[in-house]
Amino acid sequence: MNILRYILIAVIAVISLTTSEKASCQQLNDKLLNRPYADMRRWHLGFSVGVHTQDVNFTHNGFVTENGETWFMEQPAFSPGFCVNGLISFRLNDYFSVRFSPGMYFGNRDVRMIDTTTGKDERQNIKSALVVAPIDLKFASQRFRNVRPYITGGIMPAFDVAKKRSDFLKFNTSDFFLTVGFGCDFYLPYFKLIPELKFCFGLSDVLQHERPDLADDPDKMKYTQSLSKATSQMVVLTFYFE
Repeated sequence: MNILRYILIAVIAVISLTTSEKASCQQLNDKLLNRPYADMRRWHLGFSVGVHTQDVNFTHNGFVTENGETWFMEQPAFSPGFCVNGLISFRLNDYFSVRFSPGMYFGNRDVRMIDTTTGKDERQNIKSALVVAPIDLKFASQRFRNVRPYITGGIMPAFDVAKKRSDFLKFNTSDFFLTVGFGCDFYLPYFKLIPELKFCFGLSDVLQHERPDLADDPDKMKYTQSLSKATSQMVVLTFYFE
């Protein structure tokens, strides 16, 4: 009788444990059901806000002025900027989608100019208001619970609509970037939150080599004459709401 009692107690314990596990699994499945069919839609709309830093890579040519000056340009520090974008996403299949996210990037670059012979230096703060039109191909992994990591690659035309001043250096209003990034879709009950880190590499020379605006101050041309080209780079941290 004692053995039967022990068996009965064990059976009751197993049944109770099984019931508890089923309840836990059901709760887990409930979590998996956060927007379960969101990725099956052909079109997705959303918006994003974020921060970014702008960098510029200078290529020097060794120019020496009549006074023996040799100027070296650098960006010693990064200043955070603000960006806001819309989002249109088109689903290709279970893993790939194409995204179009037009928006604006507001930022600035603090450039330092140093004469390597005398140690004299100048500074210029270059502000920008970029209208951008990124097009990305997104490759996402399989969804795990409420998380789905992904990587992106694409292109980003950019147009600077900020007012240009006659200063030491002057940049073109248009640029073209190659972009790569990674992020993760977090499925919440009512929307998807998508943090993303993107790296943007400028392909064109943004430096204006012809400076008719400096006709009255030709001494400032020595900074532009010291450079072969200048290319832009950016790091962008974005939070999408989809």
